[in-house]
Amino acid sequence: MEIASLNKRITIQELKLSINENGFEIEEWIDYKRVWAGVSNLHGREYFDAAAIQMENTVKFTIRYLPGIDTSMRIVFKDKNYNITSIDNIKYRNRFMEIKAMEVDLSG
Repeated sequence: MEIASLNKRITIQELKLSINENGFEIEEWIDYKRVWAGVSNLHGREYFDAAAIQMENTVKFTIRYLPGIDTSMRIVFKDKNYNITSIDNIKYRNRFMEIKAMEVDLSG
């Protein structure tokens, strides 16, 4: 993995509960970290495996290792939201992480 390939800016967000002015709990997405990433679509066998389970809108984000990320979080990239579906600490070296995330369809 070349560090120069991490050339796109993404924001990782986490869902937090807070209390509004009326005393009701509300859920809101809060920025967790803004990082550089390599972004690519699935291709080849990965794409066909994803298509078999209706996950064609899956994108692969590669970032430098960042502890604390989990599948309850989401990624914002180019004004689109992506729910994290899997996280891979590449070769357990704590250098890079590969995150697969599926685009959120806002139309329902």
